[in-house]
Amino acid sequence: MQKRTGVVTVVVLVLIALSSTVFAQDDKGKRPSPPAQAQCKLPDGKTVTIDYSSPRMKGRKIFGDLVPFGKVWRAGANEATTFVTDADLTVGGKAVPAGSYTIFTIPAESKWTLIVNKKTGEWGVPYKYEADELVRADMKVGKASSPVENFTIGLEAKGKGCTLTMSWESTKAWVMIEE
Repeated sequence: MQKRTGVVTVVVLVLIALSSTVFAQDDKGKRPSPPAQAQCKLPDGKTVTIDYSSPRMKGRKIFGDLVPFGKVWRAGANEATTFVTDADLTVGGKAVPAGSYTIFTIPAESKWTLIVNKKTGEWGVPYKYEADELVRADMKVGKASSPVENFTIGLEAKGKGCTLTMSWESTKAWVMIEE
């Protein structure tokens, strides 16, 4: 009986050690691409919120290499980037009803495409959610004023809405969001 109790004790200790490792990995703040958030208050008090993981440049060539041109990118790292609005919006002039979505992009040298997708709760890659797309909107592209080490999504109040901006490396892409 003592031998069996010893085996059970060892198994329990191994399970505890494994579960603490899993929980430690689940701490999003300790990831190499930590969580970040952008939020914008609309003129009527409603909000747009984007939650994403912010990867670091770390000396790498980003656009056209790590993030290939012409292919769907999760606009961040880890889980797909979420886009939540409690107002009916237009994104790049296209209708997006109030709700929870994920966003992806297709980067290119002269123009990006923002994808607003109805599928939520998925990992960011591979992208296999074409059937759930709500909107594809053109984004303008320009040079960032200085190198951007941490991928950043910004929402800045402007007029009847917000400008959504994504910046990383030497690139900045943006689109207007309005009520």
